[in-house]
Amino acid sequence: MANGRFRLLFAATFASGVGNWLAVVALQVDVYDRTHSGWWVGALLFANILPAVFLGLLLGPLVDRLSRKGLMIASDVGRLGVFAALPFVGSPVAIIALALVAGVGTAFFRPAVLAGLPNLVADEQLAGANALLQLVDWTTIAVGPLVGGALTAASGPHLAYWVNAGTFAASALLVGRIPARLLQSERRIGRGHWGDLAEGFALVRSSRALLCVLVAWSIVMLGSGGVSVAEVFLARRSYGAGDFGFGLLWAGSGVGLVVGGLVAPSLIGQGLQTAYVRLLVVFALGIAGAAAAPNVWIGTLAMALSGFGNGGAVVANITLVQRGAPDQVRGRAFTVLMSANYAVLGIAFVLAGPITNAVGARWVYAGSAGAILVAAATAWRLARGVESRPRTIAETA
Repeated sequence: MANGRFRLLFAATFASGVGNWLAVVALQVDVYDRTHSGWWVGALLFANILPAVFLGLLLGPLVDRLSRKGLMIASDVGRLGVFAALPFVGSPVAIIALALVAGVGTAFFRPAVLAGLPNLVADEQLAGANALLQLVDWTTIAVGPLVGGALTAASGPHLAYWVNAGTFAASALLVGRIPARLLQSERRIGRGHWGDLAEGFALVRSSRALLCVLVAWSIVMLGSGGVSVAEVFLARRSYGAGDFGFGLLWAGSGVGLVVGGLVAPSLIGQGLQTAYVRLLVVFALGIAGAAAAPNVWIGTLAMALSGFGNGGAVVANITLVQRGAPDQVRGRAFTVLMSANYAVLGIAFVLAGPITNAVGARWVYAGSAGAILVAAATAWRLARGVESRPRTIAETA
């Protein structure tokens, strides 16, 4: 895409993503090795997304009121500090506490990027730009966990933490080169914090596109939460594949995410509703395949299929939100929806830990596949009549 400012955002996403996904493996392995408990792994994942829940419920207007560029840089600097501190902590409680702090940065960074993106590119390039941003993130999912699993197996998690800290520094420097005016409109928001917050909730209720994301993707989060908690158990216990096998499953998902993200714009161009539903069905079939797979190699192929569906559905998801919300309130739309989705994801993390301990990873995967199929049926009904163009602020009044 011939847009220098977008390339900076693209590079910043790549810089933070490489280390971030290295750390995902390192954090889970670190907590697993210290506790050998699904409860603790679920608590770690829950702590990482908990700030996103409260952001949309209480602080979402800040993404529209404050500088989106400033929020991105502050988020990067904060997460740099977290991962620089992690090598010096010695208990699962401290690891989870720092993961909670890192989650605050992630909670602000992602909605700021997605809300600002439609201002950087032309509308006809938006679906492609969404796919490219997701592509770089998913490329790091394919590479980062595989390298992270190998590094952690060879030398423990600390090296992954240090690499991650450095990549957040690079991301902050790259975002610093993007003019703030290109990430945000000039409209001044003057309704007060609670009025601005209420406007975000009202917008979600008034748009079929946003309502579809609220309901269908929240159901997807139930399945995704189960998969996230059970994955390390599937690799280590069900497949007997160790830390490298855990990284391999992540890498398979990442490859699928990349391919799904690349294909998504053409599918969306043929019909957003149909593409969204079909991609969710593929996502579910891949998870079911991993549940039934006899070994980590077949399981990795199944996770690649699930990643394809997931990746394409995420691009469709983002496009639905950008179609349903004008720029002046888009940050609030993203934060409200992320809060709702992450709240369900957090519940799934809490429930999946003891369920995985009780019935095993394969059954958790099977249940997750069923939940995603329910989400596909829900999206088929709710995505009808989705806006074919971005909404203006007058249309939300």
